[in-house]
Order: sequence, then C-alpha cells, then structure tokens
Amino acid sequence: MIKFSKSAVVAGLSGAVVLCAGAAAAVNAKGVAYEDVADMLIAVMVADRTVYTKQVVGRLTTKDKVITASEHFEDNKALPLPAQMFRFGAEMVADKTDKFSYSLLSLWPINKQNAPRTDAEKAGLEFVSKNKDEKYTAVEELGGKKYFTAVYADVAVAPVCASCHNGHKDSPRTDFKLGDVLGGVVIRIPMTE
Repeated sequence: MIKFSKSAVVAGLSGAVVLCAGAAAAVNAKGVAYEDVADMLIAVMVADRTVYTKQVVGRLTTKDKVITASEHFEDNKALPLPAQMFRFGAEMVADKTDKFSYSLLSLWPINKQNAPRTDAEKAGLEFVSKNKDEKYTAVEELGGKKYFTAVYADVAVAPVCASCHNGHKDSPRTDFKLGDVLGGVVIRIPMTE
C-alpha cells in the first residue's frame, strides 16, 4: 500500500508557489502590474493542480485502480483530494509569506467554509462561472488594507473532478460535467501605496 504524509505531498506541490512568492515581491518592486503577478501565480497553481488531478489522482484511482482518494485520506490510507492538496499548499504558503494569499472557493461549496465571504469573491465567482476563460479583478479593502484581488475559474479538468463533486453527499450541485466551472481560485496581493 502506498502511504503519503500530508507534509511530504504538500511540500512538493507548494514549493513552486513559494518560489513564485519571492518572484512576486521582486518583480512587483520593479513595477510589474499586480494583474501580471496574479497571472504568473495562477499559471503555477493550475499546472500543479492539473498534474496532481490527472497524473496522480485520476491515474492511480481510475485508470490503474491501486489506491483511492478520500477527504478522510489519513484514516482511509488514501490520496488527498485535489481540493485538499490545494488548501494544504495555500496554508503552507501563508505560513511562509504575506506577499500574497490564495484560496479555492465556490458558489456550490461542498465544505461550507469554501463559500464566498466578500463582495469581490461573490462577484468574481459569479463572473468566472459564466466566463471561464476570463478573470475577474477588483481592489478590496479588508481590515484597513487594500488588496488586488483576482478570481480565476476552477474547471473540472478530468472526469474524476465532476464525478467526485456530483457524488458527494454534501454537494449542493450534482450535474457537473468535464470542463464545467466548479468554483474559483481567489488570489490576493497586498497593495503598496
């Protein structure tokens, strides 16, 4: 049986994003637009998430059938779900830098804590659910600080994405198909004045 620890798996995927955090600070100091920094960050996030979903979860659970994926992966000795991997990476990045943050949210969250909380999050999720190839951007003030906020569509990149969401007992929506928008990635970058 293959055994994965949360920290070992997360370290591999979040390392690239942490490297981007340093790049984000450096290039931003040289005048690169916040939007360009967010676009660079999302490129890494989407690549890592897609590779994990297709090459690890999809291949090992559906094609090769050697292990399952489960939201209770530690108890079930299974793979973490792609959304969990994403959250673990975001948590690790938050422990290492305050140059940016990111989260995975949805208008149809399986886990209620992944629902939008701000006006920009809600507007962004509504926008990308109808325009999956475009991003939504806004400037928010949270806790007295200004943030550049970008929302990008989180798309079902493999059949396992749609089937997992459709089959979950807590899912408020059960008609997802390959290519549908499941939610959105929210990236926040503190703005310097």
